[in-house]
Amino acid sequence: MRKSTTSCLCHILVCLCFIQRCYGASHHIPADKVTIAKNQTKLANGETEVHHRPKRGWIWNQFFVLEEHIGPDTQYVGKLHSNSDKGDGSVRYILSGEGAGSIFIINEVTGDIHATESLDRERKAHYVLHAQAFDRNTEKPLEPKSEFIIKVQDINDNAPTFPDGPFVAAVPEMSGVGTSVYQVTATDADDPTYGNSARVVYSILQGQPYFSVDPKTGVIRTALANMDREAREHYAVVIQAKDMAGSVGGLSGSTTINITLTDVNDNPPKFPQKNYQLYVPESAQVGKPVGKIKANDEDLGVNAEIKYSIINSEGAAMFSINTDRDTREGIISLKKPLNYERKKTYTLQIEGVNSHLEPLFSYLGPFKDTATLKITVGDVDEPPVFSMDYYIMDVYENARIGREVGAVTARDPDSKNSHVRYFIDHSEHSDKYFNIDMDSGVIKTTQSLDREDMPWHNITVIASEVDNPSLLSHVPVTVQVLDVNDNPPEINKDKEVIVCESSRPGQVIQTMTAVDKDDFANGQRFSFSLPSGVPVNPNFTLKDNEDNTASIITRRRQFSRLVQELYELPIVVWDGGEPALSGTSTLTLRVCPCQRNGRVQTCQDERGLLSSAGLSTGALIAILLCIVILLAIVVLFITLRRSKKEPLVISEEDVRENVVTYDDEGGGEEDTEAFDIITLRNPAAAEELKFRRDIRPEAARQRGQNRGCHSPPELNQVDVQEFIKQRLVEADMDTSGPPYDSLQTYAYEGQMSPTGSISSLDSPGTHSEQDYNYLDDWGPEFQKLAELYVILEQTSSCKDLRV
Repeated sequence: MRKSTTSCLCHILVCLCFIQRCYGASHHIPADKVTIAKNQTKLANGETEVHHRPKRGWIWNQFFVLEEHIGPDTQYVGKLHSNSDKGDGSVRYILSGEGAGSIFIINEVTGDIHATESLDRERKAHYVLHAQAFDRNTEKPLEPKSEFIIKVQDINDNAPTFPDGPFVAAVPEMSGVGTSVYQVTATDADDPTYGNSARVVYSILQGQPYFSVDPKTGVIRTALANMDREAREHYAVVIQAKDMAGSVGGLSGSTTINITLTDVNDNPPKFPQKNYQLYVPESAQVGKPVGKIKANDEDLGVNAEIKYSIINSEGAAMFSINTDRDTREGIISLKKPLNYERKKTYTLQIEGVNSHLEPLFSYLGPFKDTATLKITVGDVDEPPVFSMDYYIMDVYENARIGREVGAVTARDPDSKNSHVRYFIDHSEHSDKYFNIDMDSGVIKTTQSLDREDMPWHNITVIASEVDNPSLLSHVPVTVQVLDVNDNPPEINKDKEVIVCESSRPGQVIQTMTAVDKDDFANGQRFSFSLPSGVPVNPNFTLKDNEDNTASIITRRRQFSRLVQELYELPIVVWDGGEPALSGTSTLTLRVCPCQRNGRVQTCQDERGLLSSAGLSTGALIAILLCIVILLAIVVLFITLRRSKKEPLVISEEDVRENVVTYDDEGGGEEDTEAFDIITLRNPAAAEELKFRRDIRPEAARQRGQNRGCHSPPELNQVDVQEFIKQRLVEADMDTSGPPYDSLQTYAYEGQMSPTGSISSLDSPGTHSEQDYNYLDDWGPEFQKLAELYVILEQTSSCKDLRV
């Protein structure tokens, strides 16, 4: 009905347009009466070019075409017409733009436009095209290009849809009427601006009377009060959306909303029964579970959590109950040991309460429940029970083997009172210092005890019943070994005793202490002394300070590390025990150089110095080898240099007398390379050393030392002139000498020189009696000088004879 009405309207519009254009054509002005207007230009050939402006009759706005056209013929859209068209076919119409030639075709003669295909507005709502009229003979445009739109007119051909369905929603149970649950929205692809094709109305198809839907907004609400999750938890609600505002003939679509009622705490816990019974043997361990009880709650999650408690004092004193979070059971545990002989039954009042309460539902009643549990204690054959939890005993370390230390006692707690036997558990300690009488429980020693070796002994005693040996009880026993004075004291040698070289008589070197392995209840007391029956020590003495310490004091002054580095001092120490014991310890005292304030300056031997320098034995050997190699190279170089000197005799034929003059000046008494001055002063000694070449120089030197440390007085009385003459005769008689004469000049002043000799050879050695100890007071800068004078004072200084 609607399609036919729309087609009629379109035909009427086309007819009106045609009449209008025909009317415009009836007012055509002849060409010969046309005057050149402002929009005309006269050409050179006499013709006039007209600048056309679109006529109102050629301005096209839009055409309409219905979608979803069904039929074998093309659908008429509209008609194009130019005022220049006389109906003689001289005007040709052309259509261009979207769909021109394929979807839309035009009759070039009449200007009629037809749609060749069925159009879908939801795919494309309009098309933009261009129309133009040409003179068929001259191909000149009669009308400018005009744009128009063909709009696809909508029909109700799309039903509402729910693109995201089905949906899931939740609402708390016991909610009031009108509580919003969910909102659904349907979409319609039809044109919402044209008619009611896209106007949707919602309605509920399934889910009543529990839920309702707003017809305009699609909001789903509860329609029934106090819906109980425990009665029904899930609901499937079907919602329909219908276009055409819900009128008859409209298209519709539906979707499903799965609604779940969520839990609230609206159910109290309930015990399945009011009275329970439980059997527990008296051997049950303390802290271990002995039973369980459970209350039911129809709620879920935290709303079903239950806290159990024992509300009567009799049961709470012996038992405890805790909640298992996984199973929500009440676990009953034992707090104290059970004793069948003392009490055989217990009654427990157990209460279960919800942990999370909601005040909104408090009117439903108290959310708790109680039950009674009767526990029966079972009689069990128990192991022996010791009179004490642990035992502490003591015994002296000098006690004889078999000495009684103490006794343990145990009894059978059962009514039959079985006999008990005792044993020592030797699996923990391999050393068997004690044994026990199996009937009486008396513990005795089996070995000698030493407090200094082991002051405490820990043993375990086992008790078992004669009737049932498998039932055992254990008790720890600690035995303390008491001390006896059986160890002599000793000097504490933790620190090294240092004696400064500059020590003075009466100076305290170090304060000594003593140690004793024994234990004295009132504290250790020691006395010190030097050993009796030995000569008095000339270097050191000892002073007892009567406070368990003793001081070492020097008797003399000036100790020298080079003369004697180590001293030994025996000391006797007495303890204050009963009986008193003594011990002798020998201390080693080391002499070291010290600074003025008494601080040790250095006290290391050569090995220690080398070690402190970081040189190992291998490094020292390598250094010595390098030095030897360098010395060998130097000697070889000197030897080669001397061998290259030009000889005195140039040739065998050139034999003549030569005078050899030595212009080098002697190096004094330190010069040992030129000649030995002793040969000038003591020709007899030189002669003796000359002809005694069968002995080593050390032996000759020893012989010279045996004659005395100083040169004899006759050394200066020898006539040097006679000595020179003797040398001349020896040179003339020597056949191994060079074949020429040589003159050797000796610059000797003679014996009668008024100035005398300044050489130290004639200076007789004298022993100084001067005391150089005052150099110790000058500070550490003169310490080395003082050491040298002490050495000169304690040793004899002799001048070596030069050979």
